[in-house]
Amino acid sequence: MTITIADIEAARERLRGVVQHTPLVYSRKLSRASGREVFFKLENLQTTGSFKLRGALNRLKLLKERGEGQRVVAASAGNHAQGVAFAAASLKIPATIVMPLGASISKQMATASYGAEVILQGRDISEALDKARELVAQGYTFIHPYDDPQVMAGQGTLGLEILEDLPGVDTVVIPVGGGGLAAGTALALKSRRPELAVIGVQAAQVPSLAAALKQGKPTPVPAPPTLADGIQVPLIGCHTFPLLQQYLQEVVLVQEMEIAQALLFLLEGKKVLAEGAGAVALAAFLGPLQSRDLGKQVVLLVSGGNIDIPLLERVLPRALLEGRRLWSLRVTLSDRPGALGRLAGLLGEQGANILHLFHDRLAPELPLDYTRVELNLETRDARHGEAVLEALRDAGYQVEEKP
Repeated sequence: MTITIADIEAARERLRGVVQHTPLVYSRKLSRASGREVFFKLENLQTTGSFKLRGALNRLKLLKERGEGQRVVAASAGNHAQGVAFAAASLKIPATIVMPLGASISKQMATASYGAEVILQGRDISEALDKARELVAQGYTFIHPYDDPQVMAGQGTLGLEILEDLPGVDTVVIPVGGGGLAAGTALALKSRRPELAVIGVQAAQVPSLAAALKQGKPTPVPAPPTLADGIQVPLIGCHTFPLLQQYLQEVVLVQEMEIAQALLFLLEGKKVLAEGAGAVALAAFLGPLQSRDLGKQVVLLVSGGNIDIPLLERVLPRALLEGRRLWSLRVTLSDRPGALGRLAGLLGEQGANILHLFHDRLAPELPLDYTRVELNLETRDARHGEAVLEALRDAGYQVEEKP
């Protein structure tokens, strides 16, 4: 079973009044740098924080129209869980969500807050799926996160919104996990504008679509941890793959640090909070697609914003370090009164901001009359940081970067 543009248009009508038409916002910085008009489709602002509500609600509404699905079950570690829980609550359908034991507490709480029963079962999503299938045998209807034509049709409504807001768009860049979002959206876009290019993006850690395209069929790949956990899917869907094969121009892969840099760009430059999977389209635009001809108007999909704050706190400093805006240094200086003050004064003169400082007098390799200072410095950019290092060395300090 597959879907058509008519299925997506019908889904659009079912979703009215519940699903938001999310904004398409212009990026002046990216547009100026790339010489084209670049826009973000902010699905992170969707109810429940991601696009997943679209597919879940379409699937559940169809069940209710047919008098089926008296109770539903889903397995998910995050966005699909919340989408199904909210959709079920809005339709007064009892929902049970099986989440792996390692699912974040914030996502467990969010899912429960929408009224679903949350069961913690299994070490990973595969084991959670096994539990969900047990419940299917007890009369529950299973709501698949992506490999379901009705779910794909719901996700495709996002493509209709893009065309309504930007009819002349030339290229749309979209994340790919299991493929439901990309398949439905690409079908919607290409059905209305065949000349439009749709480019899929995956984390290089889990290249399931790239492997499937190479083999000509869904092919499992390893799924190690990735910052883009929302698209950490080791096997592309059997329903989604033919549409992806037909409608995607290509799939590109992005590295973990490229995703981290994209998260930082969105938060700092547009005040947009995205999750890792939600930032991969921008990561691709700044990375492997940077020198490509993408036409005059480009849309980058920010597919979700449900990132755990503790994770964000770990990721952003690393992105700043990689972008050479944070520097972690060891400086050796004489252990005399005023030496630390002179070092701080020199850094201030250079315009560097000291974020953290640790004074170590006990390192065994140091002479007795020397001490070591470990510093975290904030600079404007890489060039400014190099100038600070040069000033320190010119002043006679022994300086090394911490690994």
